[in-house]
Amino acid sequence: MSTVGHLSSLSAVSRKRDLWWQFAVRAVEARYRGSFLGLLWSVLNPVLMLGIYFVVFGIIFSGHFRDSAVETRADFAMTMFLGLTLYMLVADTLGTGPLLIVGNPNLVKKVVFPLEILPLAQAGGLWFNLAIGLVLALGGAAIFGSGVSVSGLVWLPVILLPLLMLCAGFAWLFAALGVFFRDLAQVMPFISQVVLYSSAVFYPLSRITAHPHAWAVMKWNPFLETVVLSREVVLWGMPVNMLRLGYTYGAGLAVLLFGRWVFEKLRPAFADVL
Repeated sequence: MSTVGHLSSLSAVSRKRDLWWQFAVRAVEARYRGSFLGLLWSVLNPVLMLGIYFVVFGIIFSGHFRDSAVETRADFAMTMFLGLTLYMLVADTLGTGPLLIVGNPNLVKKVVFPLEILPLAQAGGLWFNLAIGLVLALGGAAIFGSGVSVSGLVWLPVILLPLLMLCAGFAWLFAALGVFFRDLAQVMPFISQVVLYSSAVFYPLSRITAHPHAWAVMKWNPFLETVVLSREVVLWGMPVNMLRLGYTYGAGLAVLLFGRWVFEKLRPAFADVL
């Protein structure tokens, strides 16, 4: 399929935005349905995760992102919190993706149902958690840390858009592959850990660049670039590196189009396999 065909396919999905919204809301509700605290878990989960990682990396390992003369422990915690918030979007996308189609066999056999909505709706539900995490991280930085850059806040949606495209592409890709390779769901927790520890969430970028062989491989990780750009621009008030930002857009769009293409190619066989 040509690039024009890919874009036309994405346009067709956008015309089903009402259905997408309904399923995205359902995905959020299903995540917390039956729990005593309900949506409150969308706040508690990231805060509890921050507490664990801060004790390990901030206190036990005395981690820091910048010189200790300009970075307090609160600054370190909020910088790490921002990275963790972005990571949880990726981890949840990888964890839920392979099970989306497998878990809805009744919808697969409905010829008129647009299956491409399912991965995108799941991604939309995860974007809700991302928004909650960002409010907590940036609010914490403004109240307890050294503050946030106003211009950085303006740039934040621009920096995060490639990450949303990346996750949507992965949702389509792994939802399709998960139908044929059931072991994929078992591998995802390991892959998520690889992404976590290779994306400078807990340490400065200089720890990677100091090792040329590791940097030669890890520099191609678009999520790493998004994490670094977010904290540099929003928390530290640094100018946007347009070259690195451009790379995240190229990678995000490539994964989005590829994931959509794979989904459409494999979709006719879903019903036979399930």
